[in-house]
Amino acid sequence: MNAEIRSIKTAAEQGLATMFASARSTLPGKGAVATLRDDAFKRFDANGLPHRRVEQWKYTDLRALMREAKPLAGPADIRKPADIAAILPGVGASLVTIVNGRYAPEWSDKNADPGVTVTELFAWLADNATYQLGKMPGNYDQASLLNTAFMTGGVAVDVKRGAIASKPIHIVHVFSGDVAAAMYPSSVVVVEPGAHVTLVESFSGPDRIDYQVNSALELVIGEGAHVDHLKIGFDGNAALRISTLGVTVGTKAVYKDFAFTTGGAVVRNQTFARFAGERIDAFIGGASLLKNKQHVDNTLVINHASPHCDSRELFKTVLDNQSHGVFQGKIIVEPHAQKTNAKMMTRSLLLSDEAEASQKPELEIFADDVVCGHGATAGALDPGLKFYLMSRGISEKEAETLLIQAFVGEAIEEVGNEHIREALNLASLKWLGARG
Repeated sequence: MNAEIRSIKTAAEQGLATMFASARSTLPGKGAVATLRDDAFKRFDANGLPHRRVEQWKYTDLRALMREAKPLAGPADIRKPADIAAILPGVGASLVTIVNGRYAPEWSDKNADPGVTVTELFAWLADNATYQLGKMPGNYDQASLLNTAFMTGGVAVDVKRGAIASKPIHIVHVFSGDVAAAMYPSSVVVVEPGAHVTLVESFSGPDRIDYQVNSALELVIGEGAHVDHLKIGFDGNAALRISTLGVTVGTKAVYKDFAFTTGGAVVRNQTFARFAGERIDAFIGGASLLKNKQHVDNTLVINHASPHCDSRELFKTVLDNQSHGVFQGKIIVEPHAQKTNAKMMTRSLLLSDEAEASQKPELEIFADDVVCGHGATAGALDPGLKFYLMSRGISEKEAETLLIQAFVGEAIEEVGNEHIREALNLASLKWLGARG
């Protein structure tokens, strides 16, 4: 007799199933979008939340970390424009505001640049039926499937062929509420051939509220385009956030990506990139400053699918108290992607004996004419350098601050926009100033 094996669903998984059944008819988007939702949730439900036995989620067991499924966030309630404008002071970006998972045009700069159009996501999909949402790299990931099933809103940004955006485009994700809820924003950015743009995503919300965010961004970069993308996490100290980026890069494009994180209780920034054309120049990096019991995971999969492409990855993590920093990076070089040049490095600075760094850089190379390498380091502050600074009359705390700032500064210096770079350096100093 064969016994039937049934998987036991967690309270969060049961809650998600109940919520989808009750909400699916009220979620935006009909026809093909509704079919896409149903298929995504069916695929998600078959395996449930990712856990430590799933290799890409080995160090971030979402089944254990996500105890319950929060209800969908309701309408926005932001009272002061400063709540948005203060996130990146001095940058002067064009704001595209998404509050509680929904586009908020009243808080946005509507089509301020003639070469850029911003449209509510589902209105854009209705007018662009040929675009296949959910077909970007990473669409198989369980968190990505969950976003597709519940996506409540977002925007589509189109940077026209040959346009040079006069200001950065800042997609501001804000949670505004007094009780915990979940938001599932999803956006599409299409950068047409020859266009240049700096794109910023930021995430923020109140402290002491355990709200949940599952965001997705599909980024299409055309031939010869130049894109700087930054993801900045200033989430509340009890928040759980998973942000998925799926990007396809065209021939001779320049693509730079940077993730900066100081907030959140549990954060996972995951990037899935496919280099679909030849002679792409790419940099993907990040800096995280963690304290208390924060858990931050930076995971990326870079697929070199074409020859003559260069990529460089550099991630820096500072860990204090009982925080846990995770880096998982995989570079895949397909058989025909000859002349690939790819280098990956991750470095962790541990300021406490209780801090933990989990690092797993990987290479999968199926071509024979390539230059590829990876490395990982973890350690404490250099006592010799610290003593040298103190011997020059600098206090112990100031000496540590200088060394830590220099450590993360190497990564931040890769940010092209000087105003954003200055804002990130100020955020680092603010974090350092709050250390005991």
